[in-house]
Amino acid sequence: MYINSLKLSNYRNYHDLSIEFDQGITILYGDNAQGKTNILEAVYLSGTTKSHRGTKDKDIILFGEEEAHVRLHLTKNDVGHRIDTHLRKNKTKGVAVDGQSIKKSSELFGIAHMIFFSPEDLSIIKSAPSERRRFLNLELCQLNKIYHYNYVNYNKALNQRNTLLKQIYYDKKLIDTLDMWDMYIVEYGKCIIEERERFISRLNDIVKNIHMHLTGEKEQIVIRYEKNVSSSDYENVMKSKREVDLKYQSTQTGPHRDDICFFINDIDVRKYGSQGQQRTAALSLKLAEIELVKEMIKDTPILLLDDVMSELDNNRKHYLLDSIRDIQTIVTCTGYDDFIKSRLIINRIYKVVNGEVELMNGGY
Repeated sequence: MYINSLKLSNYRNYHDLSIEFDQGITILYGDNAQGKTNILEAVYLSGTTKSHRGTKDKDIILFGEEEAHVRLHLTKNDVGHRIDTHLRKNKTKGVAVDGQSIKKSSELFGIAHMIFFSPEDLSIIKSAPSERRRFLNLELCQLNKIYHYNYVNYNKALNQRNTLLKQIYYDKKLIDTLDMWDMYIVEYGKCIIEERERFISRLNDIVKNIHMHLTGEKEQIVIRYEKNVSSSDYENVMKSKREVDLKYQSTQTGPHRDDICFFINDIDVRKYGSQGQQRTAALSLKLAEIELVKEMIKDTPILLLDDVMSELDNNRKHYLLDSIRDIQTIVTCTGYDDFIKSRLIINRIYKVVNGEVELMNGGY
């Protein structure tokens, strides 16, 4: 799997941009705030229908314009595909694959698989639980259409139930309708919990070897899934917590309150680990994600590295570079010396200045 080209129209700070990529490494370099990350965001949006930043569509459109377009050409299993994304300020986005409109984002999954790696990912260990849930959901939704279906429906049911809990405060007669939403939430929530359990189990099998190599075999890492509730107890716990839910007017039980924890040599890294240990654990997690995706899709994902190299020491940097040799990688950075020193083959180098992208002569 690899991207051939990207075309942007009225996207962020790009009025009109066409850029081609090689199957190997493409570098986008330049000063900060020039538009490098916007290109990565557009690639990720094409594969997932969402911005990695969680930005609303209307805020992606170039200031003063009403709509934006993104066109991505890619090759998968020697077959070419085109993904068109149409962003509109006051309407939902339109997405077409090979000229055919799709109604659900899940129809796009399986065509392209993107892994986004930014400096913020290095802080995932000590970030809020919502960031770790976001990691789980972004990956599982791309890998598993059934998970995506259950996740979307769970959130719809959760929002409906929370709205109902607020309405019951003013009208007690509505309490009888809670049973229906409880049923939906438990049904979809159980599937989410069980799929997360399987995902983290497979991730653990891969991450332990990566972390051992990164730390010179001094540290052993284990990722633990901290379920808010087990799938077997879900229904009973929901019933027992109903009074609490009514008091706080929100649903206190379910996978929307899950977390994952990282233990190095049986010590909780989030609470007691050094900053270096936290960053190494985060890098191990991201590298394990790449390997797991390769295993599950029987192909290589597209890796988007957003100014990560400057955040890593030499040991972690070299391990990351060794790990991406067989993956199409698009990199943003302020300079590309690290890549040249690593003797990686750099297939294309673009200089980005204030929304202007220039192909530099030669590769390395």
